[in-house]
Amino acid sequence: MSAVLSVAGIERRVGDTEILRGISLDVQKGEVVGLIGPSGSGKSSLLRAIAGLDPINAGTILVEGKPPKPGDGAIGMVFQQFNLWPHLTARENVTLALRLVRKQSKAEANEAAQAMLERVGLGKYADRRPGALSGGQQQRVAIARTLAMQPRLILFDEPTASLDPELTTEVLEVIRALARDGMTMLVVSHEMGFIASVATRTLFLDHGKVLVDGPAKTVFRDAPDPRLRRFLATYLERVAWTLPGEEG
Repeated sequence: MSAVLSVAGIERRVGDTEILRGISLDVQKGEVVGLIGPSGSGKSSLLRAIAGLDPINAGTILVEGKPPKPGDGAIGMVFQQFNLWPHLTARENVTLALRLVRKQSKAEANEAAQAMLERVGLGKYADRRPGALSGGQQQRVAIARTLAMQPRLILFDEPTASLDPELTTEVLEVIRALARDGMTMLVVSHEMGFIASVATRTLFLDHGKVLVDGPAKTVFRDAPDPRLRRFLATYLERVAWTLPGEEG
């Protein structure tokens, strides 16, 4: 079975700084690959390189056996920031690329947009502008916009990083539903519990290299690499807390 995504030996340098150092991975149809690691480890840079947003100095990137081209719809990407047009409604934000890139009629684009907004639970908010939506709702519009282009692969770059904890869950539930539907995804997130529960595979990156690549259970429970163990221990210490009077 050929991979949806095949990355072979990609390198990216900025001046004398190595951002990505010979990363290779194959992602099969329906896989959800979680990318974890400390800040500056290359997670977001890897997604941006795959999406064609940042140039690479060496290596190859293939989607379904072909080099992806900007605008071909093979790859969709959801960013930390929602990047919605504030003067357009939710529906219009979703239809824009369908009409400009896919050359769909207004009626076709509106039908597709409504279906995608329904899919992320925002059908009744289609006529609202971003300013009248919560942060979580805006991010779900951004996801609907990506889904409308029918990509074979979706890249999520810390999609909840700019959200309050209360709004994070609704976005994570949409991603979880996409995973159940068999969408092929790469997800960068600091939500370790979410990655552990939704990812079929997890990659641990550090200093631009993949140190661990394996099933989520192995990565999170067995932590075979010392650097990974230190990273997970730091994370657990950061999120652990007790209420006053409940120590011990």
